[in-house]
Amino acid sequence: MAGFTYSTLTTAIQNYTEVGTSVLSSTITDQFIDNSELRIQRDIPIDADRREVIGNLVASNDSVHAPAGTLFVRGIQVYTSTTAATGANGWLIKKDISYLREYDAAETTTGTPKYYAMSGGGATGAGATTSGKITIVPTPSSGFMYKLHYNARPLGLSSANTTTFLSLNFGNGLLYACLVEAFSYLKGPMDMLQLYEQKYQAEVQKFGAEQLGRRRRDDYTDNEPRIAATTATP
Repeated sequence: MAGFTYSTLTTAIQNYTEVGTSVLSSTITDQFIDNSELRIQRDIPIDADRREVIGNLVASNDSVHAPAGTLFVRGIQVYTSTTAATGANGWLIKKDISYLREYDAAETTTGTPKYYAMSGGGATGAGATTSGKITIVPTPSSGFMYKLHYNARPLGLSSANTTTFLSLNFGNGLLYACLVEAFSYLKGPMDMLQLYEQKYQAEVQKFGAEQLGRRRRDDYTDNEPRIAATTATP
């Protein structure tokens, strides 16, 4: 199936459920779409939504914040330089906060950070300046430059934004996710809800494989062994 515009998607939702606008108003279908987009963005690390931000760690401060609207952090690079995000660097290894507290129980170890963990908060509104808190250990001994790779939530499908990456490239999956929302809202037949949930999951598997095929797998993010790249020589 080809991709959807906002208009064709809302029409498809009404056609599949056989319920018109007297019940499924634009306000309600807009909520279906918003919920579905967020679900997809959490289920699949979409490369089109990938962003990065560069900054300085603060000496003796064991935390940084992800940018506002961050869905999830893909990885963090820390550089030996304090003035430029270039040259020698290392990827921090993601752990949970309990591991970090066991690693540095007294919270006094300083040096070049090695691990990080999400330790508070989540994605915030567009008007905010920061999102989730990230704890790093050892606590930085200097203002090392860092580069934070993350996925941000893009502008969603709406009457004012009539196409999106998802609506054009993951149309079936978006439709099926919306139908799961719709049949749940309408308290429709359970077999129909289950059918569209299964169809959605099948589309997620296909699209997720496609995303992996388009990029080199981030083995640091996935906590899998990786051979470090060597500097190219002429």
